[in-house]
Amino acid sequence: MSQEQFVIDDDDRYSRFQLIAWWDQAKLAAARILVVGAGALGNEVLKNLALLGVGHVFVVDFDHIESSNLTRSVLFRQRDCGRPKAVAAAEALRDLNPDMRVTPLLANVITDVGLGLFRDVDVVIGCLDNREARLWVNRCCWKVGTPWIDGGIQEINGVAKVFVPPDGACYECAMTETDYRLINLRYSCPLLRQEDLQAGKVPTAPTISSMIGGLQTQEALKLLHGMPVSGGQALVYNGVANRFYNTSFPRRENCLSHETYPAAEELPLTSQHTADELFRMLAAGGAPAGTLALERDLVLAVECAGCDYRQEIMRPLHLVGLREAICPGCGQTARPVLEHNIPAGHPLAAHRLAELGVPPYDILRVVTDRGERFLLLAGDRPEVLDPASQANVERP
Repeated sequence: MSQEQFVIDDDDRYSRFQLIAWWDQAKLAAARILVVGAGALGNEVLKNLALLGVGHVFVVDFDHIESSNLTRSVLFRQRDCGRPKAVAAAEALRDLNPDMRVTPLLANVITDVGLGLFRDVDVVIGCLDNREARLWVNRCCWKVGTPWIDGGIQEINGVAKVFVPPDGACYECAMTETDYRLINLRYSCPLLRQEDLQAGKVPTAPTISSMIGGLQTQEALKLLHGMPVSGGQALVYNGVANRFYNTSFPRRENCLSHETYPAAEELPLTSQHTADELFRMLAAGGAPAGTLALERDLVLAVECAGCDYRQEIMRPLHLVGLREAICPGCGQTARPVLEHNIPAGHPLAAHRLAELGVPPYDILRVVTDRGERFLLLAGDRPEVLDPASQANVERP
């Protein structure tokens, strides 16, 4: 009996991968990965995902390319200066591998990305430069049960961390009092964002972003193939001493991030519908009147009691800067007027959900006297997952 020969097709761009015993290119082609941050670290991760043939990658970044980015970002060119990082990266990735789909999202991950996207991807890879965004990504991933891989770099040192909900330690479990204090430094006493603080200006060499981005991508590969990973642990690299070491984080049972949502009910609504329309749809199904719990504190206005000054805002707290709250009369900082809950029949219920700080394809929490309901804005799905096909669709 003749032995069957394994033939490698050199015309297949992925043929060498098939020499790896456990490799399954079909799994990679079917995978969806959300990459948050398209800076130096994000560039390396995105480049790796393109070379591997990952099927669909979502790139979230709200920043624009500067000349200083060019020494550390393999996907950007001089001609890209001034362009959105997510858009330029997506174009470079399509050129690098036409097989993959890339969806750029010029967005703030805290205010503009709904839980539906976190739920629908297989892995989230964080390439972020601040603790606040990491904490938000961690909580989102825990709510919907999606594993995520965090990376951090500074000078020639770096760290990669893997978190797999709902078990084990999460990013917040590992946070110290110093971490919380550094997050709070970005906000003033009335909790308004301070614009003058420098963020994302950490000095790094391109070598360390290549190394940590490679480790993050490799952990994602293992997750996609169902291989074991070290959840709740960090792989730390000291570039000065050329040493790697692992550290494990203890799970804090009272950690605020350990909230996991049940499977969400799908509603044919979008973030452009009003809260009233949401409540009417629930009432039509026999549900009692409830209260929409906002995941992002909504700043209705800023007020100065001494000057009887009020300036309407209507934006999530994270997007309101301290300068907007300076009273023109006395020069003091006005206090924000916050809203956290919108009950049925409330005047704010006439506003669109987007105006209340709800991003597209989000999962809403509605509290009733019968308990909580979790509702996916499924009407946003086509626009979020396949925006190119929705370019000429009329919005409600």
